[in-house]
Amino acid sequence: MSGDMFLGALAGLTDSYDELSDLPKLLFLDDAKIEITEVEKNGIVCKHIQVIDLNAQEVLEHDHHHHDHSHHHNSHRHLSDINKIIENATIPEEAKSIAKAIFLIIGESESKIHNIPLKNIHFHEVSGVDSIIDIVGCSVLLHKLEIKKTYATAICTGFGFVDTQHGRLPVPAPATADILVGIPSYAGDEKGERVTPTGAAILKYLNPDFDIPVLRTIKTVYGPGSKDFITPNVLRLSLCEQQNNPEDIYVMETNIDDMSNEFLGNDFQEGLFKNGANDFHYNSIHMKKGRQGILVSCSVPANSIQQLSDYIFEHTSTIGVRYYPVKGNKLEREIKSFETPYGKVKVKIVKTPSGREKRKIEYDDLKKISNKTDQPIYFLEKEIMNLINEQL
Repeated sequence: MSGDMFLGALAGLTDSYDELSDLPKLLFLDDAKIEITEVEKNGIVCKHIQVIDLNAQEVLEHDHHHHDHSHHHNSHRHLSDINKIIENATIPEEAKSIAKAIFLIIGESESKIHNIPLKNIHFHEVSGVDSIIDIVGCSVLLHKLEIKKTYATAICTGFGFVDTQHGRLPVPAPATADILVGIPSYAGDEKGERVTPTGAAILKYLNPDFDIPVLRTIKTVYGPGSKDFITPNVLRLSLCEQQNNPEDIYVMETNIDDMSNEFLGNDFQEGLFKNGANDFHYNSIHMKKGRQGILVSCSVPANSIQQLSDYIFEHTSTIGVRYYPVKGNKLEREIKSFETPYGKVKVKIVKTPSGREKRKIEYDDLKKISNKTDQPIYFLEKEIMNLINEQL
């Protein structure tokens, strides 16, 4: 996983191969050109994007003196130099922000490893025109894609040693290993460097979630690397849609054993409804050390999960909630208003699959009438229901 692999895959997702050839011009980097070639990796045919450093090419053709000069010019840019190049580029502002953020991830890592202040860091591997174009190109394409969320599988780093400007280093190289902190990774069973600092920084910027939900794939593409391994050296990117609907129902639960049950009364219950719960119930449970507890269980649509869990944390002693998706069937329902000698009442009418109707008067309406007339709700309900059934 490297910058050019990301660039190749993102160009495939956005159909932007043609646009990419203009990138050196947009960055005012006259010493670079982009070559796009079709390659095959273990039977997977994909397009490889290679940034050619024209200075380095001249080096091969001219004398050694020129080499030293251009090499110095290209490989020892500071973060401020790179930010200037990005700032002056004719690309969208959002793409500039993404590119700066990715370079900052690499800079902070290098600064930590070499124990040098960020502004004094010489970018070695990533200050050549190739890395700049890889990162800025990816930033332009990420801006174009407007991705809402990224998911990834664990990252294969490879193992062994790699030659760098700092000499021989273990794989993953120190900067890569630092950037990958917190990201699930494994060595794999093939020697060699499978992740570069640039690739790791782009991934880190995307802040992927490794708990992958059910997704619907819209398009899948491959970005090849220049090296060959036994397994195909490609980065697979898929553009997906989240399968779940904001209306999908989840059950949210928490166990409470260290607060008075009074706090879970009417006011708390009204708050559950206000914060998105469709319904809820309590169960008495026995917890560890023989403690009596209460299981609070709510059903909640996906788009209210955060709001409801925040409410439960704020109003109870619990320090954790769990939620999981559930499937269910619902009967069609409608609410109708009826005039009665006692005033208007709302009735919930539900149709069964065979077409029968179930009717129920809203409890709040019955309670209001009961308070006004001093009649028991139980008898009122029967009397008013008979009147409504006659109307129907």
